[in-house]
Amino acid sequence: MTQDNRNMIVAILLSALVLIGWTVVSDKYFPAPKPKAPVAGSAVAGTNGSAAVSDAAVPGAAVPVSGVATPIADIGKAIAATQRVAIVTPRLQGSINLKGARFDDLVLPTYRTTLDKGSPPVRLLSPSGTAAAYFGQFGWTGPGAPPTDAIWTASAPTLTPSSPVTLSWTAPSGAVFEQVVAVDKDFMFTVRQRIRNLGPTPVTVQPWGLVSRLGEGQEKDAYNLHVGPVGVLDGTLKDSEVGYKKLIENGPQRFTSTGGWLGITEKYWLAAMIPAQQLKVAARFAAAPGDQFQADYLAPAVATAPGQATETTSHFFAGAKEVNLLDGYKASLGIPHFDLAVSWGWFIIIAQPIFHLLDWLFKLTNNFGFAIIGLTLIVRAALFPIANKQFESMAKMRIVAPKMKLIQEKYKDDKLKSQQETMALYKAEKVNPLAGCLPLVLQIPIFYALYKTLTVSIEMRHQPFVLWLHDLSAPDHLTPLNLFGAIAWQPPVMIAIGVLPIILGITMWLQQRLNPTPLDPVQKQVFAIMPWMFMFIMAQYAAGLLVYWTTNNLVSILQQWYMLKKFPLPATPPGNATVTVKAK
Repeated sequence: MTQDNRNMIVAILLSALVLIGWTVVSDKYFPAPKPKAPVAGSAVAGTNGSAAVSDAAVPGAAVPVSGVATPIADIGKAIAATQRVAIVTPRLQGSINLKGARFDDLVLPTYRTTLDKGSPPVRLLSPSGTAAAYFGQFGWTGPGAPPTDAIWTASAPTLTPSSPVTLSWTAPSGAVFEQVVAVDKDFMFTVRQRIRNLGPTPVTVQPWGLVSRLGEGQEKDAYNLHVGPVGVLDGTLKDSEVGYKKLIENGPQRFTSTGGWLGITEKYWLAAMIPAQQLKVAARFAAAPGDQFQADYLAPAVATAPGQATETTSHFFAGAKEVNLLDGYKASLGIPHFDLAVSWGWFIIIAQPIFHLLDWLFKLTNNFGFAIIGLTLIVRAALFPIANKQFESMAKMRIVAPKMKLIQEKYKDDKLKSQQETMALYKAEKVNPLAGCLPLVLQIPIFYALYKTLTVSIEMRHQPFVLWLHDLSAPDHLTPLNLFGAIAWQPPVMIAIGVLPIILGITMWLQQRLNPTPLDPVQKQVFAIMPWMFMFIMAQYAAGLLVYWTTNNLVSILQQWYMLKKFPLPATPPGNATVTVKAK
């Protein structure tokens, strides 16, 4: 293999190393600054946990909220302090606050905070006045509209998938404002905002909806994972440009859109408003003092004549970002690009098909670890013709390596002649040194797509494999450095190498041993340390990613072993007489 070809392969490997390793390096040595501690009650014209949404200086863009709530540390006390409608579904538990008609108490009983079966369920929404205030709300703005802290009357004490609840409030003018709330068996609320004008004068108001939260949460926005305000407006994804940091630095971001959706996302969870898709709305993302953030929309004015009724239907999603569920809502409710709530990034064209293939394999095997192994075998089968050429070429390279070394020694002072003789040798022996590059290049996007799937899809969260691997989306922390947990000592993160990363390093080393030995001493040294470098780097990545890579290495070793048997080394090493090569 020529120097240029070797350089190309080294460059590809180092590029992959940078791609994979940068996240670990940046997180460990260049961490993002921690958000400032929340300042309770510091919102401008807002509640604790909501941004300054009044924005009265911008005509036609005002989404009002109620006054500042008294800080209450305990969520249970905050919930008990107000009248509520209970929410009881197979996948949601919580309540709607009748003060303001807020969705501010929601837990997901089918998801636990940790692997421990006794750990509490994930809490998504929390009331205003608590440290993790996070809620959604619908309302109207305009003369005679209900105030944001209005006390609503409920038609029933409990909301279930089979029994909607009507919240009502009567204005002094006689107009009756109603919110007819329904919920499905998953995570979607339907809210029909209805006005029945029983008074003598017309009522003209604008419907609005908002999602508001206090603080940025535990997960941080990164180049490969968006966390924070998000939406699709006029068919365009809004994520990084409306992130927490951008809103603090640049102020509110406003858009107009026909339909769409907007809200605030975490890695696995989402709270989002979906206005009626035929309406042209004014959408906004804003930050306010006290580490408060909000996404809201304002719909066009609705005029209701005396004796008449008007209605606007919107939706509120609050739950887990399950890929198939988001796709279903996208199709059934016509929500544009709702699947982009999952932070697929610019690898979506590969990551989504990889996910759906994994999901199909999971349904066959009922184990995501075996599904990943199946994915590896499918990918290798698809690349088999190319990989076969690669290993055939590498096997032949071992045979011609002594001749190449003799050529380099003979023409060590004439690089041009050395390259000419080497190329003639390749042609005579029908060896293609570049054949080994293409499979590697093709594997990199597939590998990164799997990394994204393991990182952002909730379907992979807390999924076990076998033995000690209880969570394929988390690193393998079973390390021999503390005798696999027998010693009460946790090694530092940078050296806490798990069993699976060690197996990965060994399989990479075995694969390297079967490859032709580089003639250049520097390249030889780089290739020699590469397996152990990747062992340390990959130790901090999802175990599922290492299962894929290790399986891929084992398949490669089998293919290489077969090719070495098919093209064995000659019994007698070539002598000096074989140096001269005549091109055909």
